[in-house]
Amino acid sequence: MIPLVFGSSLPSPTPPEAAVVTPATKKCGSLVTGPRIFPNGCGSGSGNGFPPFLPKEVEKIKDPFARNLAQRMERLPVQMGLYDHSCIMSSCVKPLVQTKNNPVVLLHCFDSSCLEWRCTYPLLEEAGLEAWAIDVLGWGFSDLERLPPCNPETKRHHLYQFWKSYIRRPMILVGPSLGASVAIDFAVSYPFAVEKLVLINASVYSEGSKLAELPRVLAYAGVSLLRSIPLRLYANTLAFNDISLATTFDWTNVGRLHCLLPWWKDATVSFMSSGGYNVVAQIKQVKQKALIICSEEDRIISYKQTLRLRCELPSAIMRLIPDGGHLPHVDNPTSVAKLIAGFARNDRC
Repeated sequence: MIPLVFGSSLPSPTPPEAAVVTPATKKCGSLVTGPRIFPNGCGSGSGNGFPPFLPKEVEKIKDPFARNLAQRMERLPVQMGLYDHSCIMSSCVKPLVQTKNNPVVLLHCFDSSCLEWRCTYPLLEEAGLEAWAIDVLGWGFSDLERLPPCNPETKRHHLYQFWKSYIRRPMILVGPSLGASVAIDFAVSYPFAVEKLVLINASVYSEGSKLAELPRVLAYAGVSLLRSIPLRLYANTLAFNDISLATTFDWTNVGRLHCLLPWWKDATVSFMSSGGYNVVAQIKQVKQKALIICSEEDRIISYKQTLRLRCELPSAIMRLIPDGGHLPHVDNPTSVAKLIAGFARNDRC
């Protein structure tokens, strides 16, 4: 994961009928275990326990939570319908829990993957929540050999098609960092699909990517730097607090694993050249209840920006995590899981 900040449109379809509610370590602690209803399949995997579509470098990762979540990853077919009725095999982690309540759907930040939720995801399941972790189109581990445009419009459409195919109930949509822009953009475009929003150290006031103004040769050069180990290491020193050098290197390998896929560079340039997300005008259009989570030790998003967001979302509540960095769902997962679980159940957190 790399916590950089960057600032498009299809008609909103009529809500489908099925969009109605139907029936660790110290850092990665535990919540009260909720009832498990029935298990779903976790994908075929490969001989070493990892699904075959992951880069082989996944075997070098030491973080047990990253390894466990990686082994549960699978690809599901998502019909796009925009590009010759194309189908994208889309990477995600499906829930082991099926509940009567609306599910929690976890997005990730800029140029990351659902492995970002490696510590918080099992805690949400232990709390009895139905949780999905989904890779945003263009990042993560979806099969993009036939590359679609990876602009905000197509990312939004892909998430809707995924929701329409597999979730089909109003969801609690969670977005950290730039994922908060993805979540707001989606919630405004498809309000019937989102019951509540959880925005974590939200990057929502950028007005686009400057790479959109660069020649493509320079854009590719700039994107190539995003994959470099030195830049990823530096990003991790900004994003996390009080982690060892060994952990920093290991989490760097987790965060750049998706960058090793052959289409990553083209997909990222496609997004950056589109101008990226600019949701400033959409924020005041949000109608859903929202939980804003901010970290006292965040060195990327200022507290002033978080207060501005709270003022522009009158139905929102705000909670502070004293010891968290920019990605508290990685380095302070117990606190984040408790907040999400409480908000999902009864708005109390």
